Amino acid sequence: MGNKYGYNGAGGGGGGRGGMGGFGGGNMQNLMKQAQQMQQKLAEAQQELEELEVTGAASGGLVTVVVNGKKQVLSINIKPEACDPDDVEMLEDLVLAAINDAYAKAQAEEDRLMAPFAAMKGLI
Repeated sequence: MGNKYGYNGAGGGGGGRGGMGGFGGGNMQNLMKQAQQMQQKLAEAQQELEELEVTGAASGGLVTVVVNGKKQVLSINIKPEACDPDDVEMLEDLVLAAINDAYAKAQAEEDRLMAPFAAMKGLI
């Protein structure tokens, strides 16, 4: 028999959905499935970044640098015309410019691939 508030002292409340106040097992399973799918997509994006190769260049290709999506330098190519023994500083500047160009391109690709995960940035 219930009291004046309709409570009869039995049951656990929760709106008749497994005692979870509307968050029944189906919703939790859905949430877990979505989390697993997001984790899989993140792993795929990270793998794509590792396999990505981006070429940066300076002075019309006199110096080229290849980096991966993780911004690790994979190779540097310097054409002989870029080598002036009287102006080593210019060659150094070209190498730096090519590296920075490659890094900028790799960062743009990382930003594009990771955009769907931006809201999770603090969690990963």
